[in-house]
Amino acid sequence: MDLHLLEIFRQAAREGTITQTAKTLNYAQSNVTSKIQQLEADMQTSLFYRHKHGITLTPAGHVLLSYTEKILHTVAEARTAVNDTSSPRGPLTIGSMETTAAVRLPDALARYHRQYPHVDFSLITGATDQLLQKVLHYELDGAFVAGPVDHPELMQHKVMDEQLVLITSPDQPALPSVHELHNRTMLVFRKGCSYRARLHMLLQDEGVLPVKMMEFGTLETIIACVGAGMGISLLPLSIVAAYEAQGKVISHTLPVPYSAVDTLFVKRKDTLTTPALSAFLNEVAQHTMPTPNNPDT
Repeated sequence: MDLHLLEIFRQAAREGTITQTAKTLNYAQSNVTSKIQQLEADMQTSLFYRHKHGITLTPAGHVLLSYTEKILHTVAEARTAVNDTSSPRGPLTIGSMETTAAVRLPDALARYHRQYPHVDFSLITGATDQLLQKVLHYELDGAFVAGPVDHPELMQHKVMDEQLVLITSPDQPALPSVHELHNRTMLVFRKGCSYRARLHMLLQDEGVLPVKMMEFGTLETIIACVGAGMGISLLPLSIVAAYEAQGKVISHTLPVPYSAVDTLFVKRKDTLTTPALSAFLNEVAQHTMPTPNNPDT
């Protein structure tokens, strides 16, 4: 099977249009179309539905995409293994929740970069659900996500505990109980965020109905809007501690079932742990600081 055809097929499945696939690969559209038709002839089945908005995978296309991702990843691993040395080098793409990337990883990343300059390191941030999908589809070598995670194709290990707190503006009244959240505006990340899911579980279990859920794309925006009195949010204490020390927000403890979350590192079971990944995980394990107020973490 022609690996080049599979690479074009995978890109087309990701892009959803021939035009964008051609642009990304720097090919002529006719060339992309021809290659996909060649692969369909090879497979003796249609791999895409064609419609006015672009292309969509057929059931057979979904099956082939799953195998394609495994094949291309295995080929890349084989090249790495054949050229492997004891010194970490080559590409390494890691995913992380934005909160973990902002507070837990910068020092470790800086040390890693200084120690292993031949590693082509990339850090991709996103919500837990999105990161898990990227790991499963071989787009990330591994990712820092919020637990719990239960998937038969993933292996995981606990990196740290995070203490979750509610945060409000210093001008807002105290929160003696979670029922004070009734009819308050909640500021959250987009769907797929584990902290948003934890907040939803808390509100649902306690029978609390917020007046509104407002979505934001960045951590800084959420904290700034909370500080301005727009609403309330739920975030790790490690993130908000510095802002609270500056008097920008106030944190409020949560009941025990909702106040702690594990940060996990996950990777596929069937992928190679390269020297670059192994060295990175060692760096994180040695230098990741415990959560404030949890010295035994």
